[in-house]
Amino acid sequence: MKLGIGIGWRPEIADAVEALPGVDWVEAVAENLCADHLPASLARLRERGVTVVPHGVSLGLGGADRPDPGRLADLAARATLLGAPLVSEHIAFVRAGGPRTGSPALEAGHLLPVPRTWAALDVLCENVRVAQDSLPVPLALENIAALISWPGEELTEGQFLAELVERTGVRLLIDVANLHTNRVNRGEDPAGALDELPVEAIAYVHVAGGVEKDGVWHDTHAHPVTAPVLAILAELRSRVAPPGVLLERDDDFPPAGELADELDAIRTTLDAGPSVVRPPGGGRAAAGAAKPTDPAGGSGAGGVLAEPTRAPAPEGPSGNLIAPVGATRIPAPASGSVGTEGARDRVAVAQTSLLSALVAGTPAPEGFDHRRLGIQSRALAAKRADVVAKVAPELPEILGHGYRDAFLAYARRRPMTAGYRRDALDFAEQLLLAGRPADDAARRRLTHWWQDRAAPRPPRRTTRLVRAARSVLVGR
Repeated sequence: MKLGIGIGWRPEIADAVEALPGVDWVEAVAENLCADHLPASLARLRERGVTVVPHGVSLGLGGADRPDPGRLADLAARATLLGAPLVSEHIAFVRAGGPRTGSPALEAGHLLPVPRTWAALDVLCENVRVAQDSLPVPLALENIAALISWPGEELTEGQFLAELVERTGVRLLIDVANLHTNRVNRGEDPAGALDELPVEAIAYVHVAGGVEKDGVWHDTHAHPVTAPVLAILAELRSRVAPPGVLLERDDDFPPAGELADELDAIRTTLDAGPSVVRPPGGGRAAAGAAKPTDPAGGSGAGGVLAEPTRAPAPEGPSGNLIAPVGATRIPAPASGSVGTEGARDRVAVAQTSLLSALVAGTPAPEGFDHRRLGIQSRALAAKRADVVAKVAPELPEILGHGYRDAFLAYARRRPMTAGYRRDALDFAEQLLLAGRPADDAARRRLTHWWQDRAAPRPPRRTTRLVRAARSVLVGR
């Protein structure tokens, strides 16, 4: 399906999006929509014939556990409500811990990278199949931006994505800004990744802005699109004409004229057409084994995958996929007797160790770059502060300039376990239990705010002791 040129719909720029010329479609964050009715702006866009695609951020298909049926049902309901031709999500994990590891459940509040290993791929593929069976429309999955690299990776990003498509038939949402992020942060070559991708599986493309600080690229979606990102879009266009391209902006929204200029820059890049004649599927021609990604950020470019087939490939006696005649593929290792459950257990332990180091201050797992883990940890806490300020704007209003420092101090001691709204309530509760804020009027306002949303009175001493004990256990 051809989507055309689109923009991410956000409530803050709803009027501007409706007025922008030449917008063929929009994408809306699925979790920000009610399941039974649409915002008036989206309803008007749909009446005009503008396609609306729901974009999920909370499934965590790259996590060790199978997708939550409730989250899948919610995403399916939004797709039906919007009359969407497809839905999209991310190749990422967003939570870890819980019964599989016998440890407290942890929420990242962010998209974290999946290790590019065969075990993680087995888990991801099974999760994707579960999601596909639960959704009324096709699913497209997005490559994510990352600050950190997993040690001992067995596949490059292009190989990982190509194998995912081969096994599941899932569509791809390629974010060229994320490819640029991974070039700066992990030393990965965007052109090499595009060469290894099954570009014919691309459903659409994301373009977004970011900023570089101290040699690290932050995928902010709050800055203008840069020339290097548009250059990667041109690289992709030299291989395939993408069915759709969408501009993302999530914060620090500029005037409508600047959004229009960025859309024009995208159109100009696409209209320039392919500058190099390439066969479908890019430059996948030579065979070789994948080089592991260096823990400090480097990545090998070796190893090539064969052209994926439209239908799932047959399986051999060991359960490995058999490549089509004439194709060259990296063979998957034979599945052990423990099967996918064993892979899930291994992935669960690894992801829980990483997430606990990032949000609970536990020791860094072996092989990770400690400096990068520190940057990622601070970024996660900062994002928590920003999102809590959005879902509970009364908190920064009550606390004033002290809000951010107070929240970051709280975040260092208390990992998020149940989403941002619960996080806001827990933060307020901790302040009140500590007798803060010092200003009596502000403390009364905060007390009333907490009571309106949580309970008629602060928790009893027993409840406080249980929560304190849980916090200590999580922090270990």
